[in-house]
Amino acid sequence: MTEHLDAVVVGSGPNGLAAAVTLARAGLDVRVLEAQPTVGGGSRTLDLGLAEGIVQDVCSAVHPLAWASPFFEAFDLRARGVELVAPDVSYAHPLDGGRAGVAYQDVARTAERLGAPDGAAWRGLLGPLAERWRDTVAVALGDKRSVPGRVLRPEGAATAARFGAAVLEQGTAAWGRRFATEEAAALLTGVAAHAITPLPSLGGAGTALLLAALGHAPGGWPIPRGGSGEIVRALVDDLRAHGGDVVTGHRVASRADLPPARAYMFDTAPRVVADVFADRLSARAEAGLRRFRHGDAAAKVDLVLSGPVPWADPEVGRASTVHVGGTRAEMAQAESDVAAGRHAERPVVLVSDPTVADPGRAAGGLRPLWTYAHVPAGSGRDVTEDVVAQIERFAPGFRDVVVASRCIPAAGMSEHDESYVGGDIAGGAVTMWQMVARPALRADPYAVGLEGVYLCSASTPPGPGVHGLGGWYAARRVLRREFDVRDDPDLGPDRGPVPAPG
Repeated sequence: MTEHLDAVVVGSGPNGLAAAVTLARAGLDVRVLEAQPTVGGGSRTLDLGLAEGIVQDVCSAVHPLAWASPFFEAFDLRARGVELVAPDVSYAHPLDGGRAGVAYQDVARTAERLGAPDGAAWRGLLGPLAERWRDTVAVALGDKRSVPGRVLRPEGAATAARFGAAVLEQGTAAWGRRFATEEAAALLTGVAAHAITPLPSLGGAGTALLLAALGHAPGGWPIPRGGSGEIVRALVDDLRAHGGDVVTGHRVASRADLPPARAYMFDTAPRVVADVFADRLSARAEAGLRRFRHGDAAAKVDLVLSGPVPWADPEVGRASTVHVGGTRAEMAQAESDVAAGRHAERPVVLVSDPTVADPGRAAGGLRPLWTYAHVPAGSGRDVTEDVVAQIERFAPGFRDVVVASRCIPAAGMSEHDESYVGGDIAGGAVTMWQMVARPALRADPYAVGLEGVYLCSASTPPGPGVHGLGGWYAARRVLRREFDVRDDPDLGPDRGPVPAPG
């Protein structure tokens, strides 16, 4: 790799591939370098050897942000053969005694099940955000440095104000005022727990409101038919079709590992940039990258089942995504324990059952089950029993259908994706401050203080999720600053100019 390239992207997660696709479609010579033997970062789908014909999503599994992302809307996943399939139940939350909160894609149906008074409270909180979902996405998934065009319109401004007020309500001690029942409170708290942060918190509330609103929006909470790797396949196919290439098994630890190029983009943790360019960065810029704070962690448990999960409430079994953690108070205590460096007695567990929406994921009478538990950063604990016990609590007989399992402790998560420092799958602590100052408080969050070098990972705005926006926002800056390309390249087949974000 001695030729001079236009751009090199380090890391092949969705953000890195989104950046590479954007640059290649502008006519640049682009190469992606990936340390792992397979492409995709946290969006790979692999045969883990647990059962013949069963493949597992390595990290990300459910993708409301994929259909709602302005980047993927322009890229047009469906036209690339990626089918996002969503069940009628976006997500569910079981409770003791056979009870459960159930979030249908239809917000009115969700409200009806919750009953009075919480049905009206739920609909009042999330209905307007779901109805104006494009405005909600513009507010939540912007670059945190510019005002999205949609927000300048009266309807967009109203949505932004509504979203902000809801974050303040659900992210502070006021979160207990809206809901009277455990079902409604737990249902929203389970979504907030995706942030892996103490609750209540502004970061958790922002996460909950965005994702919960999308659960009632047109795309729901889908999974890609065949697994998350289908999204990666579509991106790589497009990159290669426009002259770019991907080199796997190539770890970048120093500048000697980089071929000559005019621009470098890193879909990595900030510290990687600091390590690679330590001899060229200013002391202040290097310190800023190393100061970036990673968050609490997840430990992954992949399971193979001989049948569906026997949830006490059968309606829970209609959801591809289930949040397991008990009541709002129990989840808040569990997340507090994790933040304090303790393993929770009953940890928050996220469950994805892909066969609910994609029966083709089953093979030979067996089916995969994707789970992870929240644990302290760097934990080496095998949490298989913790996960099984939590699910068994709400699905009596669950142990009887488990035929194989594999745990990746938090300390081992970085072995398949170096960006998951200590098991932090969010690419950095999800606090309100660090969602703005991500990775540091500077005018351009993608620039690192060194000409021609940019960060484009989940450690930049808008943060975690399979949306490709960190890569897209950064690549558009690279095109303007490094190559004087002023027009955004067309991303989709037979489409016009790419719409500006927001």
